Amino acid sequence: MSEAAYDPNNVFAKILRGELPAQKVYETERVLAFMDIMPRADGHVLVIPKTPARNLLDIHPDDLAELARATQIVARGVKAGMGAEGLTVQQFNESAGGQVVFHIHVHILPRWSGLALRPHTGAMEKPEVLARHAETIQAAITAMQAGG
Repeated sequence: MSEAAYDPNNVFAKILRGELPAQKVYETERVLAFMDIMPRADGHVLVIPKTPARNLLDIHPDDLAELARATQIVARGVKAGMGAEGLTVQQFNESAGGQVVFHIHVHILPRWSGLALRPHTGAMEKPEVLARHAETIQAAITAMQAGG
């Protein structure tokens, strides 16, 4: 079975090219983290590589390692910034595996005891709420990187 080709017009590729807006949380030369516009929890962040890769099955190992490093940094920032008790980290591959956007991405969802994830209804969060959460998480990441 051959893998489907990477589609350069997917929504995350458009975000990387600046064609669509995103509330950025963290960025390096090789990765970008931004707020999910349809969050399943307050503070739901997506982490993506800047290189074109459909999913875990076709990403170059060096890019996957960089994605993992960034995921850890952002996860620590999400947990601290949002005051979460824990985290759910998810990554889906192909339609049958639950993947909807075919550019590899990792979901970081802050979690609190007794609070279930919201269902994925397609409802978009207000931009000002996403901006507030992004600022909170950015501040936590900055403080951690500064040793504070």
